[in-house]
Amino acid sequence: MQHRFVRSPRRALAPALAIALSAAAATAPAAPAVDLDQVVVTATRTAQTQDATLAAVTVIDRADIERLQPSSLPDLLRGTPGASLANNGGPGKSTSLFLRGSESDHVLVLVDGIKLGSATSGGASLQDIPVEQIERVEIVRGPFSSLYGSEAIGGVIQIFTRRPQGPFAPSFSVGIGSNKTHRASAGVAGKGERGWYSINAAHEDTDGIDACRGKPSPGGAGCFTYSPDRDGYRNSSLTLQGGYRFNERWDGEARVFRAEGYNEYDGSQNNQADTVQQVAGAKLRYRPSDRFALSLNAGRSWDLSEQYKDGKYSSTFDTRRQLGSLQGDLGLGGGLLSLGFDWQRDEVESNTAYKRDARVLRGAFGQYQREFGAHALQASLRRDDDSQFGGETTGSVLWGWNFTDALRLTASYGTAFKAPTFNELYYPGYGNPDLGPETSRSFELGLRGTFGDGGRQVWSLNAYQTRIDDLIAYDASIGLPGNVDRARIRGLEAALDTRVADWDLRASATWLDPRNDSRGGYRDNILPRRARQSARIDLDRRFELDRGDAFSLGASVYAAGQRYDDLANKRELGGYALADLRLGYALGTDWSVQLAANNLFDKRYETAAFYNQPGRTYLLSLRYRPNR
Repeated sequence: MQHRFVRSPRRALAPALAIALSAAAATAPAAPAVDLDQVVVTATRTAQTQDATLAAVTVIDRADIERLQPSSLPDLLRGTPGASLANNGGPGKSTSLFLRGSESDHVLVLVDGIKLGSATSGGASLQDIPVEQIERVEIVRGPFSSLYGSEAIGGVIQIFTRRPQGPFAPSFSVGIGSNKTHRASAGVAGKGERGWYSINAAHEDTDGIDACRGKPSPGGAGCFTYSPDRDGYRNSSLTLQGGYRFNERWDGEARVFRAEGYNEYDGSQNNQADTVQQVAGAKLRYRPSDRFALSLNAGRSWDLSEQYKDGKYSSTFDTRRQLGSLQGDLGLGGGLLSLGFDWQRDEVESNTAYKRDARVLRGAFGQYQREFGAHALQASLRRDDDSQFGGETTGSVLWGWNFTDALRLTASYGTAFKAPTFNELYYPGYGNPDLGPETSRSFELGLRGTFGDGGRQVWSLNAYQTRIDDLIAYDASIGLPGNVDRARIRGLEAALDTRVADWDLRASATWLDPRNDSRGGYRDNILPRRARQSARIDLDRRFELDRGDAFSLGASVYAAGQRYDDLANKRELGGYALADLRLGYALGTDWSVQLAANNLFDKRYETAAFYNQPGRTYLLSLRYRPNR
């Protein structure tokens, strides 16, 4: 997990511009100009070395994933700065992520640059994206509607699927664990002088745990049912992608990712669901010179869900999105100017009769980046037009000052918005078509430093305040949802990446004060399901043995403070601490065996009231990946 920052603070713009305009931007088919592990694209929509990024960014790469051995994507994100998770009952169950104290639908989720999520509920099903399909995750914290439009109030999470690491790279893994968990994955990938390809398939199934300790009405609690059985989950996924460089000016790529899930849960209305998460897209780039690049993106995403009650069909909520974008990057005035246009059409299909089942969103944006000696500036402005509620303008300014070779001060201000969902607008008997967008404004100060040999050990501190206006909540005066709530969120994040006595140490901590700022009885209450304090420590070491074998040992400790499950702050959920242990043995360069023991001390805890969490679990895995 990388929290890296400035290694050569007074980096000239020319190399950064060359990187930004090169095919190394996110998905290059040709050999990159720099190590792709040190390039991020989400914070600016252009390729940028991590040490030049002004935003608060956490990067998790494939090496981190295989080292940490997470059970799921939410498990991988747990403990990253600013993140708080609420899970409804174990593997595969609905999981909400609150980034920097904002709402769970205030986080924009992208898969290979394509927006994923439900237009009815507003959130993305992170639990249905298998970690075996993930090459890299970039988490950008803060308001970024000025680059991406709706939803990016708390930040942006971009997931990149598996990429080739050599000319021919097959991979294979199998795993078996607690609760009758079985996993398998296989893939093949390769890259040549001009082209690259990647094919990966994965499958997981588990008997799970009893999701909810609720009880039926009257006096219902939690899921309003009593069903003391195991609630299983299975997921099958496939990724196909490839790219080709036609000549020095033109290159393109295309990809498809699909994950099909089956989920059992405890509920009074439904208790089974079939789900599909899918993205398909293509990108064409034109780069006539080192000073100009033009890219055209087109894609579709699907969030499909069918619910059942004891095998009998109940309901359908399907979202289909068509997306397109055109972006030009031009070296201008010693800096980099980016201009772009985004188009999106959302369609909803359901057995529920929505008054409207489609909408179109259009957005035009501009961004300018430049370095002035020890100073750096990133400024962006965007205008969005939504066929449902009209227009919204957002902007942001980020500034950085390298006042020593090892210290950088950053400051930023940004505005963002979240468009109302189809449920909030048109759900029969509940929706209010007169709703406007939720809006926010945020300030942030950051300090980052490097130390040690070559500046490879890094630390960072970020303090911020966000005010969110026109939050959508039930308005008793009209008997419908309205733009009536407000929130004030303050936070402090700390991160450290260092090496101590041959051990790799990564640590992060978050202090959060998320307050309801609305007029009424809940004013100054803590927003629900956000832990006010959380911290994570990862400690790992690799021991080289004879004949090329190696042994690895690692442990993680995650702690979260108490939280409330309701707006009234009447239902308190206690704090907890979890300890994970992992072992690995590499048999030469190709084969490895891994053992993960999670929640080692069998701690009982809840992140959402009445919904159980797994106790002590184990997973034993065998992996094959040639190291070429």
